[in-house]
Amino acid sequence: MSIDNQIQVVLIDDDPHLRQALCQTLDLAGLAVLPLGEASGLTARLSRDWPGVVVSDIRMPGMDGLELLAELHGQDPDLPVLLITGHGDVPLAVQAMRAGAYDFLEKPFASDALLDSVRRALALRRLVLDNRSLRLALSDRQQLSTRLVGHSPQMLRLREQIGALAATKADVLILGETGAGKEVVARALHDLSSRRSGPFVAINAGALAESVVESELFGHEPGAFTGAQKRRIGKFEFANGGTLFLDEIESMSLDVQVKLLRLLQERVVERLGGNQLIPLDIRIIAATKEDLRQAADQGRFRADLYYRLNVAPLRIPPLRERGEDALMLFQHFADEAGSRHGLPLQELQPGQRALLLRHNWPGNVRELQNAAERFALGLELALDNTRDSPSTSVLTSTSGGLSEQVEQFEKSLIAAELTRPHSSVRSLAEALGIPRKTLHDKLRKHGLTFANQSTDDE
Repeated sequence: MSIDNQIQVVLIDDDPHLRQALCQTLDLAGLAVLPLGEASGLTARLSRDWPGVVVSDIRMPGMDGLELLAELHGQDPDLPVLLITGHGDVPLAVQAMRAGAYDFLEKPFASDALLDSVRRALALRRLVLDNRSLRLALSDRQQLSTRLVGHSPQMLRLREQIGALAATKADVLILGETGAGKEVVARALHDLSSRRSGPFVAINAGALAESVVESELFGHEPGAFTGAQKRRIGKFEFANGGTLFLDEIESMSLDVQVKLLRLLQERVVERLGGNQLIPLDIRIIAATKEDLRQAADQGRFRADLYYRLNVAPLRIPPLRERGEDALMLFQHFADEAGSRHGLPLQELQPGQRALLLRHNWPGNVRELQNAAERFALGLELALDNTRDSPSTSVLTSTSGGLSEQVEQFEKSLIAAELTRPHSSVRSLAEALGIPRKTLHDKLRKHGLTFANQSTDDE
């Protein structure tokens, strides 16, 4: 059993009378004490973020104080350990201090000396843990900025939400379009949580055949069904102690949803064909591209499961709502691809940046990443978007001089505006912010045609 974080001092001494006296001294000073008669097994009971200090006798049967000091510092070198002994020879004191002991007290010592040393050690421990927490928080923010690139308000908010939820035990429902990065967010939640050392198991419910989904998720015993010749550990059980990411949860059948609801409520799993309830220490992160509330209203998704999952929802904004994040992401992925292929890094030109900003990105970050890879390879990039005109749906990684780039940029802007509904040349010119005569000249110059042109505009 682990030692509660409310305990401030672990006191170890094999002399029961002295142990009782020291425990009383610390207790009267308002310090929560755990007295022990031996040191063996203590290290396994202390977490690395335990906020207390250890006071231990040196000369004890079994594990002595110096051996305990070495074992504790092997797990956490910053843990204050105070050593006491009735054999206070100088060489032993020097050995203890060189081994990393916080302090060395020779019996008999005054109560005030013990209390002063313990209080100073506790203050140091709090400082160490505060600094450790700050470093971890900074590291977490840096990790999130690297994984979830972007400075838009939507992404700043998403990173804040991930940071807040990662530290909790709450199950999470991620909402986002295809290609928006739902698994990236799920992995960030896992890696920034206390479960980071446990498994992260990702499974796409939409990719599983109906005939195997229950066996895949819950496992089965031999003979549970035709062909089940040996026991299979399901994904939920395999993820015990960690996180299970269940994508496309909307594709699960209603029967499987019932079992998932029970698992979420009771934290147990029962293999197909089995009778044993297996307790689980697991966090569930579900993801969907659909409106589950609407699916529940239509009878395609269980309402009770929806409400159970919707306690901590996270919405990933589509790329089209993130403004210039698209440029940052594109350059980021292009640089990664260039480095991976050993190619010189390509810089986006002004015209190319404008085209990227105008693109609707129906495939979200996944589409952008593929486009950036092509750009890094020096290939022509065809962006599939019906909102873009044919003349604005192609990017190339090469360009001419400044004047040529300006011409290309001007043409792309006019061509893009031509795809929007305009009843006359006048409205088209007003949208572009130029006189009608100038617009006519530029249409002829770039070989563009306004199909709805009326004689009133001449």
